Amino acid sequence: MNGRIADPGHHPAGGKTSDTPPELADQTGLRRLDAGHLLGGGRECIIVHGGAEYRLRITSNGKLILTK
Repeated sequence: MNGRIADPGHHPAGGKTSDTPPELADQTGLRRLDAGHLLGGGRECIIVHGGAEYRLRITSNGKLILTK
């Protein structure tokens, strides 16, 4: 797996990662994404923004870190 997610709600093996929709609006109307959907069950993924690649990963302490 190269860490890239084409469809955050779709597991690479063909099944859904969970029955919960990947996007839920909270009271502010902002999109709410589950980290598990972004990471596709792995510990890191690449997010592309403005042509630059950023790495989102879960640390050994269970925290999220986003690096360029």
